Amino acid sequence: MPAENLTREEARQRAALLTVDSYDVTLDVTTGPTTFASTTVVRFSATAGSSTFIDLIAPSVRSVTLNGRDLDPAQVFADSRIALDDLAAENELRVEADCAYTHTGEGLHRFVDPVDDEVYLYSQFEVADSRRVFAVFEQPDLKAVFSFTVTAPDHWTVVSNSPTPEPVPVVDDAAPVPSAVWTFAPTPVLSSYVTAVVAGPYHRETGELTSTDGRTVPLGVFCRRSLAEHLDTDAILEITRAGFAFFERAFDRPYPFAKYDQLFVPEFNAGAMENAGAVTFRESYVFRSKVPDATVERRAVTILHELAHMWFGDLVTMRWWDDLWLNESFAEYASTLATAEATRWTTAWTTFSSMEKSWAYRQDQLPSTHPIVADIRDLADVEVNFDGITYAKGASVLRQLVAWVGTDHFFAGVRQYFAKHAYGNTTLRDLLVELEAASGRDLAPWSALWLERAGVTLLRPDITDDDGVITSFAVLQEAPAEHPDLRPHRLAIGGYDVVDDGGTPRLERTVRVELDVDGARTEVPELVGRPRPALILVNDDDFAYAKVRLDPESLATATAHLGSFTASLPRTLVWAAAWDMTRDGELPGRDFVELVLANIAHETDSSVMQVLLRQLATTLEAYVAEEHRLEASAAAADRVWGLAQAAPAGSDAQLQLVKAYRSRATTPEQIDVVARLHSGDLTLEGLTIDTDLRWELLTALVAGGRADAAAIEDALAGDPTATGQRAAAAARAALPTPEGKAAAWASMVEDDTLPNALLETSIGGFTFVHDRELLLPYVDRYFDALEGVWTTRGNDMGQDIVQGLYPAELAAHPDVDLLARTDAWLEALGDRLPGLRRLVVENRDGVRRALAAQECDRARS
Repeated sequence: MPAENLTREEARQRAALLTVDSYDVTLDVTTGPTTFASTTVVRFSATAGSSTFIDLIAPSVRSVTLNGRDLDPAQVFADSRIALDDLAAENELRVEADCAYTHTGEGLHRFVDPVDDEVYLYSQFEVADSRRVFAVFEQPDLKAVFSFTVTAPDHWTVVSNSPTPEPVPVVDDAAPVPSAVWTFAPTPVLSSYVTAVVAGPYHRETGELTSTDGRTVPLGVFCRRSLAEHLDTDAILEITRAGFAFFERAFDRPYPFAKYDQLFVPEFNAGAMENAGAVTFRESYVFRSKVPDATVERRAVTILHELAHMWFGDLVTMRWWDDLWLNESFAEYASTLATAEATRWTTAWTTFSSMEKSWAYRQDQLPSTHPIVADIRDLADVEVNFDGITYAKGASVLRQLVAWVGTDHFFAGVRQYFAKHAYGNTTLRDLLVELEAASGRDLAPWSALWLERAGVTLLRPDITDDDGVITSFAVLQEAPAEHPDLRPHRLAIGGYDVVDDGGTPRLERTVRVELDVDGARTEVPELVGRPRPALILVNDDDFAYAKVRLDPESLATATAHLGSFTASLPRTLVWAAAWDMTRDGELPGRDFVELVLANIAHETDSSVMQVLLRQLATTLEAYVAEEHRLEASAAAADRVWGLAQAAPAGSDAQLQLVKAYRSRATTPEQIDVVARLHSGDLTLEGLTIDTDLRWELLTALVAGGRADAAAIEDALAGDPTATGQRAAAAARAALPTPEGKAAAWASMVEDDTLPNALLETSIGGFTFVHDRELLLPYVDRYFDALEGVWTTRGNDMGQDIVQGLYPAELAAHPDVDLLARTDAWLEALGDRLPGLRRLVVENRDGVRRALAAQECDRARS
């Protein structure tokens, strides 16, 4: 039997047999805390006499009736399928089942608010989890109309894709709680994975806007009641209205649904989900404490990403998951464009370069890299392809495509694509046809090179000069042996010099050449005969998708003057080049540390600063030679604290630097500073130690042995919220004792009842150690647990454990040969469980890269 899998070929065969008309889904969520009643009536046409199956994951099926015939559930239901034989030309199927709530963020997730014991439900159906809630032909190209009817406690709010109707009270004196029924109007034609049911005593705030077709579109913003005081609805709706105006104009098509609700829900696995007209977001985007502006910007981009999906994904949907990349890449590109052009974050492309592109480059250098157009053979393949290739590389390449065909031609093609395929399903070729018609370009060669082959190339300047005058200049392109394709790039080369600006040095672009780079060597005659700039930046303006290198003179200028850039994007590109050199073992880790610490105070972009502080942490933990790690880390922490003290009072930089310091503080003197900040004995002007920052400081004290389990429980008593519970879980897992680590390991790995959100924070606490010896007992236990975790946990939680608990911290430990241990496990696994194998191979690559980088750093000595 197929268990819970579905292959592409099975989906093709089923789509050839069926046309689905409608679903009537009736849910009763008043039946208890573990299961809910689900009744589905689906009407569909089929090839007469044929056989197929419908998907359902449920602990029990009470009845199955096909065209008036009662089928025995014991005979027709197994694993995730109900067999349907001898179909008529027109069919009606009724399935009654008891479906299970989850605590994994999949299907219908159930959460109990610790503040008031209220229950909150929300659905999450991508990739194939609507079958956990109702019987469904679970594939994106079998679209249909959906009508939901929900019975729930009468004080709840129930939201679905259609506007929320007035509830009708249920008259039942014996019911444990008064209930009501919400009967939603039929939806437009949708794929099942973008349908939604959200129910609970959610707090709701409203607004509206006028669409380009003159309709009034109701807007709703929802969160749990206990978070209502922190819900900044005006800011959320400001971004939403800007996005509506931008996308309706860019796509030349009104918003395709009747209303637009945005719901911030607990224990959500992803950033958000594009349910048609009922988008769900992780509730950490409701800010109860001060957060870096980078986080506020990320929320804005996420809001716009999901809004773009209303057209590209929900209105027009991929035929099969092969084109998941196009769905996500388009939304990623469109949301960044909208952020840059329609919101206050006008440097959104800088953020994109720093965050998304670095993610893409990292993913594209893993052994598991794949073409943007991945071969998605089955649902198991989909689960591990929500990665940096699908999102970030695809969006980077789309941006390059826009530059190549022209913005006007690109959007003209997109508009025609929507007009031709509205409410239908498509493939990549359907979009390329419209772009070719609009631009007059043949996109087949472009698609072959960029979409159908994996890998990232590297661009390096080759310069000679005579007494400061350039005598030859070329761009060299290199490709890894595993992915040897060299690609054409349209890019700019910028030359920057240090100029005096009223006594202040400033890096100013003094020359710019735009050209096509192709092949292994491209001469740049336009630069010959010019004075050599102090800093030369290949891929200035960041149009190309390629890693770049700095020549030694440029790197020296960057180290001395990186903060002197007046624009954020070229500075970010230099940061990126230095980071790639560090990861690739060409720049010693301690040199990158020095570059960051000497220049980060001048960084004006919050998202870039956030990324740099993460890269600084990774370098100190993994890329500095092991024998220098503790000394370098302590020295870096002291300098970060100095930068925090010097930062403007109340600034974003001050907050980020304090957060970075608490995670880097390891010496007794440094932990003293953390303790004094936590107690209030030490203050920084403009810095408020609010609830979330207080938890972060406490966790640092726990990891440093300055706070115990009792202190954690005292803090939780003062903050008994869901966020407080997550923070307490992290702090408990950070307890620096064998007993503390054993308890955390048991809760995460050996017990499968920990909810997804608590698992996520517990992993972060478990790996927050000053003494890495504490992790030694878990090397073998990790490998011994992998197969069981992968086969029994949900996909998201399985990935969290496999990636988050891999003992990468011990890569250079003298008592562990982590590469050899990983290789032995991979050999024993063989070809089984390919998704699990891929993640462990990626973990192994991180160790290999860290050891190589440490050798580079060691050579510096």
